[in-house]
Amino acid sequence: MNPLLIKKYNQPVPRYTSYPTVPFWDDHIDAGRWRKQFSEQFSANNAAGGISIYVHLPFCESLCSYCGCNKRITGNHAVEEIYLQAIEKEWKQYRSLMGQTPVIREIHLGGGTPTFFSALNLRRLFNILVKYSIVHPQHEFSIEGHPNNTTRQHLDMLASLGFRRISYGVQDLDPEVQRVINRIQPFENVKIATEQAREAGFVSVNFDLIYGLPLQTLERIENTIRQTITLKPDRIAFYSYAHVPWTSKAQRLFNEADLPAPEEKIRLYLKGKEMLTASGYHDIGMDHFALPHDELFIARENGRLRRNFMGYTTQNSELLLGLGVSAISDLGNAFAQNDKSLSQYYAAINEDRLAVKRGFFLNEEDLAFRQYIKDISCRGATVFRPEHLPTLEALCFPALEQMAKDGLVEYDRRQLQLTAEGHYFIRNVCSTFDLYLQRGHSFSGRQKFSKAI
Repeated sequence: MNPLLIKKYNQPVPRYTSYPTVPFWDDHIDAGRWRKQFSEQFSANNAAGGISIYVHLPFCESLCSYCGCNKRITGNHAVEEIYLQAIEKEWKQYRSLMGQTPVIREIHLGGGTPTFFSALNLRRLFNILVKYSIVHPQHEFSIEGHPNNTTRQHLDMLASLGFRRISYGVQDLDPEVQRVINRIQPFENVKIATEQAREAGFVSVNFDLIYGLPLQTLERIENTIRQTITLKPDRIAFYSYAHVPWTSKAQRLFNEADLPAPEEKIRLYLKGKEMLTASGYHDIGMDHFALPHDELFIARENGRLRRNFMGYTTQNSELLLGLGVSAISDLGNAFAQNDKSLSQYYAAINEDRLAVKRGFFLNEEDLAFRQYIKDISCRGATVFRPEHLPTLEALCFPALEQMAKDGLVEYDRRQLQLTAEGHYFIRNVCSTFDLYLQRGHSFSGRQKFSKAI
């Protein structure tokens, strides 16, 4: 990788887990229109491929200062009961809109810390979802876990229900970095959690690692990657730390002077990538690495790779339903996010209202350019539709011209292909097809995007 190109293209750009991206969504969504569109899309997709369900479990026992997720810090586990009751009511609301028995293709439990919940309560949550449903024979169930509190009881119970994928939030294994981000988890805990997951029957273990954290150095990132490689997680998400204290107030708890300088952060990324690829991991793109046997790598090779709010995925369903506070749903032609306030989420559910707060209904142009962005991020190439050429030539090709000169893309009026070098700048290339950015649309508040690297 050319360090000069990295420096040049290390600009704030979206991660493209959706298009249009969240900052351009409407602050208030028409709940009636959302219900109607959900029913239509459910009818169109349920029998053919089933649906995916994401459940947001927001509770954590301690505050990690780097974290930008929607979470609630508490040591009171009585909150599990109240929250499960709300999830059950919300699921019932959506079932009333279905008109047929749902076929569940995928379940993902995210957070927060899903393993904050007891094993018995996670089983209860699973039973709430499947009680009046059909589980697709090729189902895929996954969960996020904290190495410190994911117990063998959790893992055995989840495996017995059909869960085969788990993602551990490791972030960094250096004691000083862990101290400053308030994420103390000794390597031994990570090792035990990984080994127990495999013993229980999980076939894919993912580690989330972050570069650019406060106090990280080249030596420290090398040690983290070296220790990680000894455990051979099947997948690794090697994320750039997104410093957005205007939306994540906890990030104000550490000294910004402790953050690596931009040039140092780039070196951290390059060193991590070098070590991972030298150890047999394949760069899937946009932060994700996988070993050759893992489904994520196989999906990329077979052209089945997908991308959604959780990053790259092998998701097979066209409809993703999000349940819980701040959860996001994707109908294919519309997005909705539940209220981020736990009290407001509870109020909506208890008043028998859908908790959707903000969202976006896509028009034909949105759908077409969303597909271009999906193609580039998942396949590294896309084919243009002739009717879009006036828009492409006016808004997209001018930005692509410089990228072509820099050797990142090859394109003409028919198609675009990423080069080997361009593979490392997917977010930047995708941004040229983001018409909301190219047209200079504004969005409210101080929210902005994290840098590409």
